[in-house]
Amino acid sequence: MPKVQIYDKAMCCSTGVCGPQVDPVLPRFAADLEWLQSQGHDVDRFNLAQEPAEFVKNSTVQKLLTDEGVECLPLVIIDDRVVSQGEYPTRENLALWTGTSMKATLPMASDSGCCGGNSGCCK
Repeated sequence: MPKVQIYDKAMCCSTGVCGPQVDPVLPRFAADLEWLQSQGHDVDRFNLAQEPAEFVKNSTVQKLLTDEGVECLPLVIIDDRVVSQGEYPTRENLALWTGTSMKATLPMASDSGCCGGNSGCCK
């Protein structure tokens, strides 16, 4: 499974989903990362305000910050390759970059219960 790393701008908390005015993109992105983890991916997310050492440890991140400043954040790195910078990608892009299927699975009706067997509720 690909390793996914997110390097965020300085935010008040690890997801940025706090405070009086929350950017609506942040809750969506947090949910997308949770989904990616539920698919078995290793996801690490670093906040510049809370984990600056992580930004220094990664030479790619360090170079981008030196060359472009914090405007390059957020950075999304998958398997040591920068796939997105300066914006939060969609779930579709995360799925594409990690080779994760977006197929939805729907529960199947069973032989017991309302819509199974001879109950007649599905007529």
